[in-house]
Amino acid sequence: MTIELSQHLQPVMQAKVTPKQIAANYILQMSSVELQEAIAQELDENPALEMEELPNCPICGRPVTGNYCTDCMPRKNDTNGDEMRLSTDDLPGDGATRLRDEDDEFDPIARAEADFTLEDHLTWNLHALLPTRLHPVADHVVGALDSNGFLTETDEEVAAATGVTVADVAQVLAAMRGLEPIGIGSRSITESLLAQIEYLRELDEIEIPAHAEAVIANHLGDLGERRFREVAASVGATQREVIAVWEFVKSNLNPYPTSAFIAAVSGDGSRTIIRPDVLIRAIDGELTVEVVESRRFSLHVAPIYSSLSSKLRSAETTEDEKQHVRQYVGRAKFFIDNINRRRATIQRIAECLVERQRDYLVHGVQHLVPLTRAEVGELIGMHESTVSRATAEKYVMIPTGQVVPFSHFFTASLGTKDQIKRMIEAEDARHPYSDQEIADALAEEGIALARRTVAKYRDELQILPARLRHR
Repeated sequence: MTIELSQHLQPVMQAKVTPKQIAANYILQMSSVELQEAIAQELDENPALEMEELPNCPICGRPVTGNYCTDCMPRKNDTNGDEMRLSTDDLPGDGATRLRDEDDEFDPIARAEADFTLEDHLTWNLHALLPTRLHPVADHVVGALDSNGFLTETDEEVAAATGVTVADVAQVLAAMRGLEPIGIGSRSITESLLAQIEYLRELDEIEIPAHAEAVIANHLGDLGERRFREVAASVGATQREVIAVWEFVKSNLNPYPTSAFIAAVSGDGSRTIIRPDVLIRAIDGELTVEVVESRRFSLHVAPIYSSLSSKLRSAETTEDEKQHVRQYVGRAKFFIDNINRRRATIQRIAECLVERQRDYLVHGVQHLVPLTRAEVGELIGMHESTVSRATAEKYVMIPTGQVVPFSHFFTASLGTKDQIKRMIEAEDARHPYSDQEIADALAEEGIALARRTVAKYRDELQILPARLRHR
């Protein structure tokens, strides 16, 4: 018996992950906060890397030169309805700063994307609107707001604490009442809601239901308890009109002013702001996509290292110096390239989502269509895992101003959940719908769900079962 040994060359296709790809994927899957930490660490460790923070207005997000934005300095009305204009003597910095036109829309983009607290927002605007002598009063009033945005002191108490007259305090509060979020500085939920209705009437963009002010001012508790018949009899309205007020309050008003400004509450109870990674806006009827990292910073190789890099062939440069420059310049370029790849990848994915989920973005969650990350990857020529990394723990500001996670675009059940929520909100409190009744109602509309699936969605919406909703 003989054994023959021979060698043959056979080509084999095998995917190998390079260190560069590993690093790129690592940066791609980072959240916004993790990316900031990674950049800060790289800046500390690599002298060849520099970051230019792009100054932008914390109100409108536009680039600014100096301390104040020339496009969005607020202009509000005083209590008499006369237009309040700032003299150049009252303006901090350049007295030629121009005021914002009344028809300019308030842009919430930077308010959500920046480390800009409600206190910063109020203080900045009040200092701009008020003469210098009233700045301490404004600071005291801002400090006297509770966590819901309500003022906890009377005008007399504020005046006594700051050594000014009650009229001065009234001037500060009048300026505050014109600031976003509307209703800030109110002393009750009722006062906050009435302020928001007044603001919406001035905008004249949303139809205010009849009897809205009367119902909110005198029967807010009954409205919350859905005693529509009793409220209707008290204000001389029909039950249908009172229900219209109830729907209007739910859809358009915020009982607590800070809820219009704060995007989330962290686990320890401290309030934080969710910073969107992508902005989707409707401009002239078209949806546009912007990755907001481009607004926040710009990374580049430090000029001194760029200069040294171009002189590496010089005889005056030692071998150690050449190695130092090559190492850090190469590392900086590698890091910048990965940041740019991350930005481009997120941009492509967001543009694909806009194309596939346009109806959702324009018309609401009921128009969300089933979509998977694998489908998005196939459309843009990326692997499903890349799409998953790029969208994990990242957020999008949609045209309504709401900040939602990327996962919303891939959760087709959101529309059904919203429908279940609406059904329960509209039910008779004395005869709430059971899970089976909800499933039957959905089936009549062509949505086939098992009772246990309805129960699962209801639990995820944090809605009690029918027996516990009964009054």
